Amino acid sequence: MDRLEAMSIVLLTIEKGSLTAAAKALNMPLPTVSRKVTELEAYLGTKLLHRSTRKLTLTDAGEAYVGSIKRIMQDIEEVERAAAGEYTTPRGELVLTAPVLFGDMYMLPIVTDFLAAYPEINVRLLLSDRNLHLYDDHVDMAVRIGTLPDSNMIATRVGTMDTLVCASPDLLAAHGVPKHPGDLERLPCVVFAGPSTTAWWFRDPATRRDFDVKIQPRLAVTTAEAAVQAALRHTGFTRVYRYHCDAALGAGALVHVLRKFDVQSIPVSLIHGERGLLPLKMRVFLDFAADRLRSAMSALGQA
Repeated sequence: MDRLEAMSIVLLTIEKGSLTAAAKALNMPLPTVSRKVTELEAYLGTKLLHRSTRKLTLTDAGEAYVGSIKRIMQDIEEVERAAAGEYTTPRGELVLTAPVLFGDMYMLPIVTDFLAAYPEINVRLLLSDRNLHLYDDHVDMAVRIGTLPDSNMIATRVGTMDTLVCASPDLLAAHGVPKHPGDLERLPCVVFAGPSTTAWWFRDPATRRDFDVKIQPRLAVTTAEAAVQAALRHTGFTRVYRYHCDAALGAGALVHVLRKFDVQSIPVSLIHGERGLLPLKMRVFLDFAADRLRSAMSALGQA
């Protein structure tokens, strides 16, 4: 039995959620995958996985074992990186992730310039509005917008982001400019999953305390881009991050309203899970990207 292979199969099975999905990812017959897991369980003298027709879960022993083999696999990756020269020469594949629009606007230009400067590094840029898990999704570095939870991630702050309410001049002419966030309860609004939900948060300028306003949306959409487009078409007020609407604000196509009630700006960070000495490909990208992102974040709202 190849124990290292069997350990890798167990990890992939947990990541994919089933033996069938792991077999497909490995391009390996399902009976072979199942046999290798069973052989590992027999070698260890304990059951690692509860198998059923509906789902696959870890036993208590499996939970402890998977935690340990994750660390073992990370150590093996470190050894392989060192052997491949990733700590002495910037080379190899770098996996990055960012929100879709942020990635299109800011990360893609940085990545293309980075590739031109470092010909021995290849990049996979995963754009997703779902926060990918760095370890489970095999991501080296991520852009995060918002306050970071306590974790073992290492964060480099590259700026801050405003959240604001905006509307088209035509909509304001038709409905008037709101004086207080409570006015939005009777005005047409466009919401989306993100900073814009059916409860919009504001900060009282006198007390510096946050409060929420319940919104009854005329339109609910699933992306910030769609919310901005609907606002440009005079459908309603919307609440978005500044980078979503900065160009429209600069052109006068949208107007920032209720400015004095804006909530506190939130951090924008580059995060990674590596501690200690980073592979050189990650160190050079962090240095390359951080200053450029800081400049881009500082420039928001200044046009």
